[in-house]
Amino acid sequence: MDLPGGFTKLAALHETAARVAPLGWHPIVQLDGRGLPQWEASLTRLKGPYVIDHVGKFLEPVAPGHEAFRTLLRLVARGNCWVKLSAAYETSRSGGPRYEDVGALAAALVREAPERMLWASNWPHPSARPDALPDDADQLDVLLEWAPREADRLRILVDDPAELYGFGPVH
Repeated sequence: MDLPGGFTKLAALHETAARVAPLGWHPIVQLDGRGLPQWEASLTRLKGPYVIDHVGKFLEPVAPGHEAFRTLLRLVARGNCWVKLSAAYETSRSGGPRYEDVGALAAALVREAPERMLWASNWPHPSARPDALPDDADQLDVLLEWAPREADRLRILVDDPAELYGFGPVH
């Protein structure tokens, strides 16, 4: 279930979260999103904020109506779960620059809870082949499709990270 290369296994998530919370840190969870139903009960017990990486990182993209994606929406609705809209190239089967399959999930997340979304380029793209690096400008451009409303993009790019990371008022 856990992806290789992670700092810790999901089974140690609560212990790790408790250890880093006094530092003002939070866990960033990366897993195959298809396993979210299995981890839902554990994730709902997290007291502080946490981030689920890469649009849920569904290693095999699912439809927005899939139970695992509905689990992600329930976690976000609890108010302490954030989702990073990043690295669609890692799991998309439709490919770039639009990543329509992963983009459908990202757009659904934005419609449901723009106040819990973050954007990131995932630079320097550690999982991409050197001859197939994604274009960061293209990745930012696709946010226009995922979040067509300017107010939502402002939240995702400015207000949400400021809130999560304690940057204070930004405008």
